[in-house]
Amino acid sequence: MTQLSYDKKVTALLVVDPYNDFISEGGKIWPRIKAVAEANNCVPHMQQVLHAARDAKLRVFYAMHHRYRPGDYESWKYVAPVQRRAWKAKSFEFGTWGGEFRAEFVPEPGEVVASEHWCSSGFANTDLDLQLKRHGIQRLVVIGLIAHTCIEATVRFAAELGYDVTVVKDAVADYSDEMMHAALEINMPNYASAIVTTKEIVEALASDPSAVVAA
Repeated sequence: MTQLSYDKKVTALLVVDPYNDFISEGGKIWPRIKAVAEANNCVPHMQQVLHAARDAKLRVFYAMHHRYRPGDYESWKYVAPVQRRAWKAKSFEFGTWGGEFRAEFVPEPGEVVASEHWCSSGFANTDLDLQLKRHGIQRLVVIGLIAHTCIEATVRFAAELGYDVTVVKDAVADYSDEMMHAALEINMPNYASAIVTTKEIVEALASDPSAVVAA
């Protein structure tokens, strides 16, 4: 079993889409992921990882989905199916509670919120890569929503750009167990160097001066 060590100077936590619409009761998308998210304690685990990263003095970055505004997509020649669904549902609508960070995930001073992504990848058409490189980041620990869309697309893109990626498998959620399986056990192992539990990553980040976790 490979041992993966984290140099905290070049490692960052990337939190993907912690919007109320995704992970709060009353959110537009919460009913679709509730069963899976509650089964693996996704939201509490996300909080644990975030707190561990902050305690370890890791830099924290946020990759947030575009918040719907009236007029979005209406003049586009082509709209991807996932975007069409967001358009219909007005997901993460700007200026509404659903389009706000869940309270426990509001960025602290010094944490970086990248420009919003329009489809799934936190990197595509955003400044996330620029922000990470300017801060000297080479390795990412990724948590958030949704496993088979934004998480997977972001992890794939990160690997293409040369980042080393760890995914925390019980700090992500999806619409079904089948989708979680496809993302975490079939697709992402091709791109993520490690897919670990919250317990493993929290223990790793608490280590000093370097962290080691079973990959």
